[in-house]
Amino acid sequence: MPPNSCGHQTEPKPVLSVLIPSSNEEALIGQCLRAVLQSDWDHSGAFETIVISNGSHDRTAETALDVQQAFKAKGWDLRVLDRKEGGKLGALNAGDKIARSAIRVYLDADVEVSRQLLRDLYSALNTAQPRYASGSLRLVDPQTWATRAYARIYAKVPFMRHGVPGAGLFAVNAAGRMRWGSFPDIISDDTYVRLNFRPEERVGVAASYSWPLVEGWNNLVRVRRRQDAGVDEIRERFPDLLRNDDKPEFPLFEKVKLALKDPVGFAVYSGVALAVRVTDTGNRDWSRGR
Repeated sequence: MPPNSCGHQTEPKPVLSVLIPSSNEEALIGQCLRAVLQSDWDHSGAFETIVISNGSHDRTAETALDVQQAFKAKGWDLRVLDRKEGGKLGALNAGDKIARSAIRVYLDADVEVSRQLLRDLYSALNTAQPRYASGSLRLVDPQTWATRAYARIYAKVPFMRHGVPGAGLFAVNAAGRMRWGSFPDIISDDTYVRLNFRPEERVGVAASYSWPLVEGWNNLVRVRRRQDAGVDEIRERFPDLLRNDDKPEFPLFEKVKLALKDPVGFAVYSGVALAVRVTDTGNRDWSRGR
């Protein structure tokens, strides 16, 4: 390592930064970090991981720190930022301020990456052209009957089978990150970021990651309401981004095929969508329920 102006050794900058906003994720953050720790990283230069605990009332930060020595043993940096303020977007902005690499991976705490994913994301984003990337999403096996039925259809809708959805995990390079400044205070950060890129600027890599749907009918309805509200908010506040929307149509004949093949799954999936439209409790707690 070259010495700095004071004669001390300077630590080389990481070539990739993983940012994990986490609110009351004591039960999941350790598992998320252990998956990152198992990454097959074969690029020159290390990557760093930053956990941003935002407004947690449990041991999220302490649980993340328990894994710090294991990262250090591999020569990788794990930092934990414990913010008293809540809010995912504030956490993302706080993480961005201290991240040292221009290539950023934004990862939800309930996601588990495969061994190859970070390596493949870096390869896809190591270019001067603006790029957005994500992996191949695999749904975690649901535990409740409603989520099992919902998941069977969710995995087959055109939006999930085509393009690069980026649910739970998305990444951008330096030129891509310049598309916006601080994250705005919005509901749907993943949709906002994805729509900052044209379809041809989005890259899907083959390496996978695991992401869970919420469990139970009530949570499915609440999260679907959140998703719809997030899209409506972007349509109202950032209408210019809609020109980058390539969400495929879900034609009637495909719906009929799915309904005939899996009537229970389709009934639950469409029932959740209908419940969002005909009910509104006024509750705007957008946290994911488990």
